Amino acid sequence: MHAGIRAFFAGRGVLEVETPMLSRAAATDPALESLVAGTDAGYRYLHTSPEFPMKRLLAAGSGDIYQIARVFRAGEAGRYHNPEFSLLEWYRLDFDEHRLMDEVEALVRTLAAANDPGPAERLDYAEAFRRHAGLDPFAATVAELSANAADHGIAFSGELDRDGWLDLLMSQVVAPAFPAGRLIFIHGYPASQAALARLRPGDPPTAARFELHWGSLELANGFHELSDADEQAARFARDLAIRQARGLPEVPVDRHLLAALQAGLPDCAGVALGLDRLLMCLTGASHIDQVLAFAWDRA
Repeated sequence: MHAGIRAFFAGRGVLEVETPMLSRAAATDPALESLVAGTDAGYRYLHTSPEFPMKRLLAAGSGDIYQIARVFRAGEAGRYHNPEFSLLEWYRLDFDEHRLMDEVEALVRTLAAANDPGPAERLDYAEAFRRHAGLDPFAATVAELSANAADHGIAFSGELDRDGWLDLLMSQVVAPAFPAGRLIFIHGYPASQAALARLRPGDPPTAARFELHWGSLELANGFHELSDADEQAARFARDLAIRQARGLPEVPVDRHLLAALQAGLPDCAGVALGLDRLLMCLTGASHIDQVLAFAWDRA
């Protein structure tokens, strides 16, 4: 698979890079938990993605780049998760999320070869919810989202905010309804789920973000990248406030990234693609352990 990836990007003039696995900073996203390593120089965080240092390279003038990286996420183990896994991440200058979807599809279908799933379907986030959950995700109240989950047989005890209910319905109701063996891009996410993507104006505004699914399984998450340093700092601050409210560990913000954005990140789109999950789809594996030489419990 790696040889095919390298050939694909070599043909498009995209440079392969390598960035550190350990950093003084960590992902602030409340949904992510970093693994921590103690060193003589203090604590370092194993990266959950190579995104931040790759953006620093982009700001320094690297041009189009990609990386095949080992990444680490604590608390993620199961049928589709291993705390250590392989991630392909790449960035394309002067691309938006729609143009990058074209390239993601081209790469996946190239790697699939004889198992080519055929042309991908592109589905707006709101339409996906209307079609498969029977509601408008932008207009529904928290009470309506909770009731919809119950109507679909989802029993949940605890409290979720609005995005929490949307994520639950996406994973348990909407995505499972996607056609098996088909590629589906979901785009036009709520602005509250923009993460590191810029916002598209509208009523309501939406995030310039997409996800790729192979059937119900999420493979990739991509953005038309946010380049505003002040907005990025504000999002980091909101993440930290949520982490504090949930009793999650406080983590250091990547000041080097903010400095790079302040210096100027070129207009670009980027995406992260889970290679172990892709290999599952290509081989028909039912558990991620089947495509790993050494799963977490045998590492």
